[in-house]
Amino acid sequence: MNHEINNEVQINEDSCCSSSSERKSHHSDETKKNLITRLNRVEGQIRGIKGLIEKDTYCDDVITQISAAQAALNGVAKMLLETHMKECVAERIQEGDLEVLDEVLITIQKLMKK
Repeated sequence: MNHEINNEVQINEDSCCSSSSERKSHHSDETKKNLITRLNRVEGQIRGIKGLIEKDTYCDDVITQISAAQAALNGVAKMLLETHMKECVAERIQEGDLEVLDEVLITIQKLMKK
């Protein structure tokens, strides 16, 4: 494991979301695979919507497909948020970093606007 000393706090680079200046997530292989699978489906849905528009498909049918793609993308966001809260946020709170709570609240507000 590679450790870095930053402001007298030891940061484990294998943690979910480090609090160093370069923030990264470190999800399990299973989580990554699930997220990528879901995103591949969303990508396919978007290509399908593009094809519907190219074929002059009835607008209501296209809108229905757009709604399905948005729901699928929201599912990815929910999964990421859950993992972030259970791993990254919990870890940073244990380290005494309470600013992470403000960050999470802003993120939730962004998700709720959609």
